[in-house]
Amino acid sequence: MGYSPGMGQLSKAIAAAIKRSEQTPYAIARGANVARSQLSRLLSGERGLDTGTIERLAKYLGLRITIGPVKRATKGR
Repeated sequence: MGYSPGMGQLSKAIAAAIKRSEQTPYAIARGANVARSQLSRLLSGERGLDTGTIERLAKYLGLRITIGPVKRATKGR
């Protein structure tokens, strides 16, 4: 699964959930099997995360990732 540069919506949502949690970043990184350096860069806004890391953090934090269709505007109406 690839890396997307910058902080996308999923990375921002994960970072917000981490900041709301009552756990230390160290405990979250350890529990989710994520490198502490990755988590630190995420929380500082330095970079986003790859999809596998997002999935592990979401699962650990009790979050569900949902993907659905986007309503598109119709032209000429």
